[in-house]
Amino acid sequence: MITFRTEVRPEDLETVRDIIVSTGFFYDFEIPVALELVQDRIDLGDASDYHFLFAEIDGKTVSYSCFGPIAATEGSFDLYWIATHDDHRGKGIGNLLIAETHKRIKEMGGRIVIAETSTMEKYAPTRHFYDRIGYAKEAQIEDFYKKGDGKVFFVKRL
Repeated sequence: MITFRTEVRPEDLETVRDIIVSTGFFYDFEIPVALELVQDRIDLGDASDYHFLFAEIDGKTVSYSCFGPIAATEGSFDLYWIATHDDHRGKGIGNLLIAETHKRIKEMGGRIVIAETSTMEKYAPTRHFYDRIGYAKEAQIEDFYKKGDGKVFFVKRL
């Protein structure tokens, strides 16, 4: 049974690192960025612009999302991170997590969610995930991250 939690705890720094590393999708330099967002929420609490949702099975965190409102917009949110530990992928946890994330965003006045990902082949499952759950590909910038690695923008209207 999956439960959700929004409270960010100091031990989530290691948990988030473990989840991200397990996926094999992210560059080494991206890990400190993810952890910085966790630390921001720990340090600032509700004053932080970063919101988290953790999916747990039997008290163990197996997946998480990080999202927040986009400054100078009305109801637009960024989905900064969504990741499921590799040991738990393919079991529908990501679907449940994103549905609950969308619910929380909507409760916060959100109407648009923007997710970004790479155009590299190894990110094809990520792009397929967004397609499958109703996100629309709205823009693409070639060679954004580096030559041969573009950025795709997916948008979900709530």
